[in-house]
Amino acid sequence: MAEIVRMPKLSDTMVEGVVAEWHKKLGDSVAEGDLLAEIETDKATMEFESFYDGVLLHIGVAKGAAAPVNSILAVIGKQGEDISALLAGGSAPVAEKVETAQPQAVAKVEESKPATPVQEPVKVDPAPVAQSNGTNAGRIFASPLARIMADEKGIDLATIQGSGENNRIVKKDVENYTPSAAPAKSGATTSYPAATGVESYTEVPNSQMRKAIARTLSASKFSAPHFYLKMEVDMENAMAAREAINADGEVKISFNDMVVKAVAAALRRHPKVNADWMGESIRYNNHIHIGVAVAVEDGLVVPVVKFTDTKGFVQIGAEIKDLAARAKNKKLQPQEMEGGTFAVSNLGMYGIEDFTSIINPPNGCILSVGQIKSTPVVKNCAIVPGHVMKLSLSCDHRVVDGAVGSAFLKTLKEILENPVKMLI
Repeated sequence: MAEIVRMPKLSDTMVEGVVAEWHKKLGDSVAEGDLLAEIETDKATMEFESFYDGVLLHIGVAKGAAAPVNSILAVIGKQGEDISALLAGGSAPVAEKVETAQPQAVAKVEESKPATPVQEPVKVDPAPVAQSNGTNAGRIFASPLARIMADEKGIDLATIQGSGENNRIVKKDVENYTPSAAPAKSGATTSYPAATGVESYTEVPNSQMRKAIARTLSASKFSAPHFYLKMEVDMENAMAAREAINADGEVKISFNDMVVKAVAAALRRHPKVNADWMGESIRYNNHIHIGVAVAVEDGLVVPVVKFTDTKGFVQIGAEIKDLAARAKNKKLQPQEMEGGTFAVSNLGMYGIEDFTSIINPPNGCILSVGQIKSTPVVKNCAIVPGHVMKLSLSCDHRVVDGAVGSAFLKTLKEILENPVKMLI
């Protein structure tokens, strides 16, 4: 009997997915465990394996198209089996057969263009449909995954020969691309449109990640009563401690590693801050999992360092580097971005002195970390050179009251100003 394969829910915030690549064609034999497709979620591009044996009888979502979670992704059954009744009884929208899905996806994008196009000095088409090698009015067909990979590698899609249907550029084309194979291009290239005095714009469809960020943080900001606590930290001792740790060259830790470790130590002493808003209850977590905000191409992800308070500077630093690198390549697994009990966002490396963050639900707090700034400070009634870092704690007043948040921030300051306390 034929089985429906539905669009999986691959992350806790996923509401729809995009098929970045099909690894099986209509009529192909499929075994349980075979790689069926690559699904782009709001956080990463995930490989999706088949749970069934049989033949791929129907593809419900074309490559590059989006579909809601639980909609019909495919049907697997016996060769020649009649699946019309199965499709008719499906509870979710079903796309056309794979033979017609590609042209329909093209037509949909074409219809969405304005009747009178805006005059632009540089034409950029962000939609994932176009013809390669200058055909079809210079439009470039490429899968979403291929576009992401090309962008990360700094490769111009126009220089790649597509091997997919209708010369569509797919993942393997980007992986196998060599600069020597690129055709010569006339004229100078630039990352920015030339200044012409003509009004123009480029409109880019929102990615799954950008949609999730908008949905999640809007809900947080508009439903959670935020309040903010700010404090300055004298970083002289922390700077000296870091210099001593890094002196032999065997290990290198960053100030962010020290902040994350200090936050874990402070949370252990203030468990009411290590809490989540659950609607009908407040969950006070006995474990400490700190999420660390990482900027990626499409927005922001928050991978989690599990049991942070049990780890040292070096282990925390290594995990953060690994998580950040894989986040930027969309290689994180959903479980690596779930379960955080507190979050840290650090913009100090960009020269930002002071900012506030929106709480990452269901957490009760998030800490914003600014740069370490050289500034005059008062010590022993004298003005002397100093190094100060500003911290801002965003609190959900439903979870954390002002006095509780202030006590936590005071402890965090004491730990950072006396780094040996992180070892206690």
